Amino acid sequence: MPKITLNIGNVLPFLNGVKPSSLQEEISRINKRMEQGKVSGSDFLGWRHLPSQMSGEILKDINRTAKHIKEQSDVFICIGIGGSYLGAKAAIEFVNHSFFNQLPGKKKKTPAIYFAGQNISSDYLADLIDIIKDKRICLNVISKSGTTTEPAIAFRLMKEVLEKRHGKKEARKRIIVTTDQKKGALKKLADKEGYTTFVIPDDVGGRFSVLTPVGLLPIAVSGINVADLIKGAKAYEKIASNPNIEYNPAYLYAATRNLLYRKRKTTEMLSSFHPSMRCFAEWWKQLAGESEGKKHKGIFPAAVDFTTDLHSMGQWIQEGKRNIFETFLIIQRSNRSLKIPHLKNDDDGLNYISGRTLEYVNDKAYKGTALAHKEGGVPNMTITVSDRSPNSLGQLFYFFECAIAVSGYLLKVNPFNQPGVEFYKKNMFKLLKKPVS
Repeated sequence: MPKITLNIGNVLPFLNGVKPSSLQEEISRINKRMEQGKVSGSDFLGWRHLPSQMSGEILKDINRTAKHIKEQSDVFICIGIGGSYLGAKAAIEFVNHSFFNQLPGKKKKTPAIYFAGQNISSDYLADLIDIIKDKRICLNVISKSGTTTEPAIAFRLMKEVLEKRHGKKEARKRIIVTTDQKKGALKKLADKEGYTTFVIPDDVGGRFSVLTPVGLLPIAVSGINVADLIKGAKAYEKIASNPNIEYNPAYLYAATRNLLYRKRKTTEMLSSFHPSMRCFAEWWKQLAGESEGKKHKGIFPAAVDFTTDLHSMGQWIQEGKRNIFETFLIIQRSNRSLKIPHLKNDDDGLNYISGRTLEYVNDKAYKGTALAHKEGGVPNMTITVSDRSPNSLGQLFYFFECAIAVSGYLLKVNPFNQPGVEFYKKNMFKLLKKPVS
């Protein structure tokens, strides 16, 4: 059952009669060529049938390792950057309690989960070391090569902390490595030290890797049912197998945003009304930005958190430069419900909505915002996900992976490479006087 719907009603008036179906022939051709492996970047299409081809043994291995981690640790540190951590962090925030790490042990029954290796901040890492003082620790370091600067530095530091806490022999049992199957510095170290190891598939790039052990292990450690997550992705894989945009919302989304781009709407604002979507938006920003931003082309991905940002960015969106379009990402049902109490004196003037749920008020805020922005000249569409379940999240992950891949090909770029990422590294290494190998 599809858990995702797409409404483009507030976009159509801005397309001057051009319909997304005008791109159907091109999208069908792209879809066929992807299935045949005849597109640029075809070596990285493994994500397309990953859910349906996911081995039950891999899931068992992940759950078995996650159980072991939960039993022997108070803190689980996930070390990685970009796609090596964003998907897992997005999932943990989407499904779990808003204050997951602060929950008392009796309610949580999982270790606190922290992320490292996504920056080079001494304050962040030193503060993290403070937080984990006197705690039982497990590490999961995620890297294809093991030499990416940010996670490599974090691993050095955290490994030292772990070995001082538990001893070198015990530390080996508490380090889990997710890396290349055959090569790389991290694979070599894992083999030498006997670390538990999971494989990053060769044909799945980092930003498309959330449904591999890269994302699944940390997600499982947090208590989320990864089998349900994969089941949801598998369900959407089946929906996405139909290239007809009338039945495939992911391709309709890709077509709509491409038509808006042709109308010089060069920035997409992903706008959510639920704090649990905050890191999901960061995952989406990497997926879209790194996939499309090439050859001086691409839709710039930005994100806002409503209603919070309506009191800051709302002014710019309503009356700023008209080069943007908006995609609302709405959760239909929250995990919990609260009603607004009735006050006898009504000093705050809220009795007119007393007895209403916060979800009801939030929904009206969304609908009022969508209408205001449309009237202000901002085309907007709405993606609605039914709930915060792992199944729904699996569908949502696959929806965006599918849509962004096709969006890249509509722009005539390879959505699976990222040549521009290397430029800052070259300059940084030169300034650091890194030895030439």
